[in-house]
Amino acid sequence: MTSGTEAPRIALDPFVTDLDGESAKLRTAGPLAAVELPGGVPVWAVTHHAEAKALLTDPRLVKDINVWGAWQRGEIPPDWPLIGLANPGRSMLTVDGADHRRMRTLVAQALTPRRVEAMRARISDLTEQLLDGLPTDGQVVDLKAAFAYPLPMFVVADLMGIDEARLPRLKVLFERFFSTQTPPQEVIATLVELAGIMGETVAAKRAEPGDDLTSALILASEDGDRLTDEEIVSTLQLMVAAGHETTISLIVNAVVNLSTHPGQRDRVLSGAVDWSAVVEETLRWSTPTSHVLIRFATEDVPVGDKVIPAGDALIVSYGAIGRDEQAHGPTAGDFDITRETRTRHISFGHGPHVCPGAALSRLEAGVALPALYARFPELDLAVPASGLSNKPVVTQNDLFELPVKLT
Repeated sequence: MTSGTEAPRIALDPFVTDLDGESAKLRTAGPLAAVELPGGVPVWAVTHHAEAKALLTDPRLVKDINVWGAWQRGEIPPDWPLIGLANPGRSMLTVDGADHRRMRTLVAQALTPRRVEAMRARISDLTEQLLDGLPTDGQVVDLKAAFAYPLPMFVVADLMGIDEARLPRLKVLFERFFSTQTPPQEVIATLVELAGIMGETVAAKRAEPGDDLTSALILASEDGDRLTDEEIVSTLQLMVAAGHETTISLIVNAVVNLSTHPGQRDRVLSGAVDWSAVVEETLRWSTPTSHVLIRFATEDVPVGDKVIPAGDALIVSYGAIGRDEQAHGPTAGDFDITRETRTRHISFGHGPHVCPGAALSRLEAGVALPALYARFPELDLAVPASGLSNKPVVTQNDLFELPVKLT
C-alpha cells in the first residue's frame, strides 16, 4: 500500500477553470487520490461512490480539527482562505459521536418535515414575484443574479429569521468566505463579521422569539439539554451558508443542463418525465458541491491499495463521485433524466453527517424550475456553454453568471 509521502498529488485548481476535467482526473487516480488544496495544503480525496459511502460512515474519520497533524504542527495559517470551512466553529458539522447525536437531534426537532413543507407556499410566492420582475422581450438577463440567487437567500432568511436588510452584506461576506482568492487580511475579518451577524440574530431571537428556525433552536431541548449560544451561532452560519449556496447552484446547473440537452428538456416540458428527475440527475451529474471539507483520520485507514495515515485529512470529492461508472454504469458521463440510478447519488452526503437541509433544497428547486419554464418554455443560454465560467470556489460548482434569453 502507498502512503501520503509516496503518491503524487493532484493540485486542485483554485480558479476552477475545468471542473469536469479535474473531476475525471481525480476518478482516474483511483478511489483515493492524493491532492493539494489551494495554499499548498496536502489532503486525501475520496473519488468513487462505494468507497465514499464506506468512509462517510467510518468512525476512524472524525471532524475534530485537533486530530489533524498539520494543524497540530502549526502548518495551517489562521488566514488560510479555506479555514472557515475547515474550522467553522462548534456545531453538528464539527463534532462526532454523542455530541453530534445531541446536536443533530435538537436541530431535527426544529427543522421538521412539517416546517419544511410549510415553506412551500412562501417559496411559490417568492418564485412568482421574482419571475414577475424578469423581462419578457427576449433581452439577455443574468438568471443567477435575478432569480437563482435571491430565491434561496430570501427563503433561508425567512426560515432562520434573519433580517432581510442584512442580505446584501451577507452576500459579500459569503462570497469571501467560500472564495480561494480572498486576501489574507480579509479572511479573519470576514469570519468575525459573519459570527457577529449570526450572534446578533441569536440574541434578538432569544429576547423576542418568533416563528423561525433560530427561535426553535433556542427553545429546542432534549431531556433538558439545550444548544449553547456558540453552538446555535455556528449552526445558524452553517445552515445559512449551505442553505443558499447549494440551491443556487442546483437551479443554475439544471438550467444549463436542460439548455445543453434540448432533447431532455423537451421530455420534461412535455410531461413525459417529472421535474424531480431533473433535480436528481442534476444533483448527480453536476453536483452543486464539488468538494466537502474535511475529516481527519484517528488511525491508519486503508482504501484500496492506499492508506490515509493517522493524522491526515480527507475531503469528499462529490464532483468526481457523481459520475463514477462503477455506480452508474458506462454512461455515467451522460446527462440523462431517465437514468435508473439518478437517485443513487450521495450529493447531499451520507451517514451521520448527511445534509439536514436536503429536503428544503429539493423543494425549492422543485418549485422554482417548473415555474420558470412555465413562464419561459423557450428559455435558452445567451452564450455558448463553453463561455460560462466558474467562480474561484473549490468547494462549490458555482458560476459567475448565467446569461439567458427569456422568450
